[in-house]
Amino acid sequence: MTVLNIAMVGSDELAKAIAKATDQRDVHTYVHKEAGDSGPRILSVIRPAKLPDRIRPLFNALCAARVGLIEVTGINAEFGEILVAFASAGIDKGLIVINAAEGGWVDEDQVMGLFKQAGLGGWTQCSSDGIELRGELYKLMDSISADLEAAKSASLVVPIDQHFNVKGIGLVAIGYVQSGTLKVHDELRLMPADGPGTVKSLQVMDDDVTEAVAGDRVGIALRNTKEEHLSGGSLVIHPEVEDNNKGISIPLALEKHERSRIELTQSPFQKRILNPGDVVHAAVDLQFAVGRIESIDDGMIVSWDSPLFIRRDDAPQVLIAQLDSKPRIMGSASVSRLD
Repeated sequence: MTVLNIAMVGSDELAKAIAKATDQRDVHTYVHKEAGDSGPRILSVIRPAKLPDRIRPLFNALCAARVGLIEVTGINAEFGEILVAFASAGIDKGLIVINAAEGGWVDEDQVMGLFKQAGLGGWTQCSSDGIELRGELYKLMDSISADLEAAKSASLVVPIDQHFNVKGIGLVAIGYVQSGTLKVHDELRLMPADGPGTVKSLQVMDDDVTEAVAGDRVGIALRNTKEEHLSGGSLVIHPEVEDNNKGISIPLALEKHERSRIELTQSPFQKRILNPGDVVHAAVDLQFAVGRIESIDDGMIVSWDSPLFIRRDDAPQVLIAQLDSKPRIMGSASVSRLD
């Protein structure tokens, strides 16, 4: 089974033209399944709710997604911030649906120019027809199939966005597998609590499975885990491996950052300049960390109020925001840990 996660900003009506609604929380999810030559092919649309008032659900959708879909109903500050968000998340493939509000008009040339200016020149304009959109999304899936397969072999990282106790099953954690493969009976580490756990059983798409891979939204039934080891933003990974007899040494997939050097790529739409003492927010792998800039003399140095965990290999870009800025997103960053 191959899954393509799509971050969408647009109407519920357009999302339902593409896929069937499955969940309605801070992010609304919609799923469409078709048979493929090598098994089912899943389109999973992740649509943040409560925009523009709340920006964190948008960050969560972007963290899980590989491609994007934006329905453009007008050119305004909100539209500009959405472009900045997708570009800063590195989502360079996606679909554009221009659908002016009733009685309104949108200049298509201006829209396409703004996408290009934001760094999203590789996106494709489509109609609002659900069948056409599904076809184009499957083409995008095919175009990144090698990346989707490679992600399954990477180190395991599963950010958790829900957890609860189920009668007869016990503690269950739910999240998107960002990278790697998770199997029944796997031993786990739950960060940042650094608590242990074992996979009792797994569910994907309401089906019991023996493994879940990158792209899957998975329910993990846990044993040997305390509920206080889980919270919104917890990360499930495999433990480190040290076997001197076999000469095997595999570190944890995540590095713990209390202070970081940040290399910021500022959005072309963002005019604000960051200075020492400013508070910034970092979003990556469903974490939303608050930091303060210590200095900018030798690169930007940030200390975090609580630790930020960054993948050791193939780390995604980190979105940097300032919630009192307009737009709120400063741009994307790569970060390196400071001792």
